[in-house]
Amino acid sequence: MYGRNIKAYNRTKLEAEMLVATPYRITQMLFEGLIERINQAKGYMQSNDPANRAKFISKAVGILNGLQGAIDPTYDEELGNRIIGLYEYMKNRLNEANITNDTAPLDEVIKLITPIKEAWDQIPEEIRDEQNRVIMDKLKAQDDAQRDSNRQGYAFSEPQQS
Repeated sequence: MYGRNIKAYNRTKLEAEMLVATPYRITQMLFEGLIERINQAKGYMQSNDPANRAKFISKAVGILNGLQGAIDPTYDEELGNRIIGLYEYMKNRLNEANITNDTAPLDEVIKLITPIKEAWDQIPEEIRDEQNRVIMDKLKAQDDAQRDSNRQGYAFSEPQQS
């Protein structure tokens, strides 16, 4: 019972943090979650629990998908494509670890993601703030465009004449 309460508390705490998190912090949380899920999968692999191993590897792949989706290749197309390729490689290694029940690919992915996370953590606050503002402005513009599109949709369309 105590364990369930702790999980519920942590889940609620995480959800609350996500509501007020900046794009920078969300990405930081994804890096943290990725490393945590890989370590959990490794633990389940070592304790011979294939169901949970697969579950946490799947969660790690999902986090990599989220990180991949956050990349804006228009900012620096070559760099964006390289990072996307690296994330694809990591997903392949995670899947290989799941299939072969080998911890070496998990260790490799942690070695690959750790310097990226550390570099992310070292981004100066003024750059973070500027990038957060740019991202939030872009998202607001997308939301405004979607809202305008919705207003011009079926609910506000002129009746068709026969």
